[in-house]
Amino acid sequence: MTDAIAGKIRPDLGSGMSVASSKDVPTAPAGWQARLDLTFERGRTRTELTRRRHEGPLLVQKPFYPELDPGSADDRGAPCHVCLIHPPGGVASGDRLQLDVSLQAGSHALLTTPAAGKFYRRGSAGQARLTQSFAVQNGVLEWLPQENIFYPDADVELRSIVKLASAARFIGWEIGCLGLPACDRSLEGGELRLGFELWHNGGPVLLERLMVGCPGLAARWGMAGHAAFGTALFYPAARRHLDLANNAAAMSGGDLTIACTLVDDVLACRALGYRADLLKRVFVGLWRTLRPLLLGREAVSPRIWST
Repeated sequence: MTDAIAGKIRPDLGSGMSVASSKDVPTAPAGWQARLDLTFERGRTRTELTRRRHEGPLLVQKPFYPELDPGSADDRGAPCHVCLIHPPGGVASGDRLQLDVSLQAGSHALLTTPAAGKFYRRGSAGQARLTQSFAVQNGVLEWLPQENIFYPDADVELRSIVKLASAARFIGWEIGCLGLPACDRSLEGGELRLGFELWHNGGPVLLERLMVGCPGLAARWGMAGHAAFGTALFYPAARRHLDLANNAAAMSGGDLTIACTLVDDVLACRALGYRADLLKRVFVGLWRTLRPLLLGREAVSPRIWST
């Protein structure tokens, strides 16, 4: 049994011993602190997940290879499909999550999530933060997460940074849902600070910042009452890819507003809607159409999307 109780020591132990008081003990972080580091390399028959290190509740279970041709003796380009898992099921006030992904030359990884991400309402622990960094060395990255739901009164900073080297290629999207539309609740008093950066050979090709708060939820210059929003990016793209994207956007129906632009070889498709699932369906359709042209592979959906 210890002789130290409540930060004090018994007088008969003498003055040569001391115990730190509770005031000297560092305060534990109020929320989850999690980090996940992944490295992909080109292997003999497929892209391999060669490094997987996590701290806290952010991890992957195993890599999948639904595109590997069992009849091919040398399909070194077979992409590695990985599903990122956050066991707590949502990001709460004070949580700090960091994702770092590195793709070595010749590798090809497709990253997704098992379900919608959830960012809960603000609390006494302060802002929730998620930072996602991707470095692609002449490889191929497909970043296809499912939508993020920002609960009423959420206070969130979400930043994504993609750095491409030389001949690297990228397809990705991020989709958000404001509040709980099925319950007729918007973001209300919440605040979002969202950023996306796309770099090529050390120079910026797309830098976006989006701040969403109460004043802009209903305003025509803001979200105009829409609950769902998203951006899909394809790089490097050309005029023919823009034409295909515009044709697909024209067939999406009246519930979505979609604009496609091509600047500095970046095809950006931005959308507003009232339902995140319909918006995601359009983005999946764009991916299925453009992936064979940009990557030379037919689209094979991650298995988790069917569960």
